[in-house]
Amino acid sequence: MSCNSRKIDHLRRQIPSFDCVPGCHDCCGPVTASSEEMARLPVKSDAAHEAALAEFNCVHLGPQGCEVYDQRPLICRLFGTTPRLPCPRGRGPEQMIEERVERQVHQLIASTRQRLV
Repeated sequence: MSCNSRKIDHLRRQIPSFDCVPGCHDCCGPVTASSEEMARLPVKSDAAHEAALAEFNCVHLGPQGCEVYDQRPLICRLFGTTPRLPCPRGRGPEQMIEERVERQVHQLIASTRQRLV
């Protein structure tokens, strides 16, 4: 396991979770992820990527919501857990993410090559 993979796992455990509004996908637009995060996701065809982008959606957004929810990238996990990325439906965890952890997530994102999911 790479150093970045361990960092990703460590940060994931520190990002608070909350229940989304069933069927909502308001924050599921195109996002980027590191190669370590991409390796955890199923490969999608170029056609699937193009179709998702045409709708400003994530390629992993299915009829029932996120198809890769357990392996979703760090940026997706931040939505709704920080005032800087609020849930459009007003949902969120009881305790927002610690600023220190949010900074670490952003530092990791900035220090790794990002690819469009």
